[in-house]
Amino acid sequence: MERRDLLRAIASAAALSFLPNEKAIAAWSRVASGGFRPNGLTDAQLALVKAMADTIIPRTDTPSATDVGVHQFIDVIVSEYAKDDDRTKFLAALDAIDARARSESGAAVAELSPEARGKLIESLESGPRDVDPAQNYWRLKGLIVHGYFTSEPVMKDVLKVVVMPGKFEGSAPVTIKKRPSEIKPVPSGQGAALGGHAHG
Repeated sequence: MERRDLLRAIASAAALSFLPNEKAIAAWSRVASGGFRPNGLTDAQLALVKAMADTIIPRTDTPSATDVGVHQFIDVIVSEYAKDDDRTKFLAALDAIDARARSESGAAVAELSPEARGKLIESLESGPRDVDPAQNYWRLKGLIVHGYFTSEPVMKDVLKVVVMPGKFEGSAPVTIKKRPSEIKPVPSGQGAALGGHAHG
């Protein structure tokens, strides 16, 4: 299976239900507006997210996760949509993943080679999912995949989703055509012949 087909298959799977679509759209709008100033993730946490995202969805014939700005999308979600407790646990898990990488490989996740990051991800995915840092790693992966497939470049150029079909013209002139009447007017003087009675 080609990567493009694989991406389409993943997009149609449960990963896309990780967040309500309206939240994803709102988050991407915040990223696109340029007015968002990240404050959910520290620089080190953002670097980890970028490294993990591009390891999970690297650049090939299609853009990588960070090529479409998934790390910014995740920062918006964490900053503006996560509950305080969830945000605290999520960020603590990111720090724990970085600490694990330093302990096992002597470097932060962002400084590891792609192969070393792949091994770290394998170790996180092979263990139990219901304890941290693995539990929030899976949340991170869900956000990466969901953010990727709801980004405009991927929807338009990879999945070929028509976001707005046709050309929108808000002030286009409209010509109103009158329908021809099916009842023919009665010629003057014939009203009595049609509606009256003959007298002898």
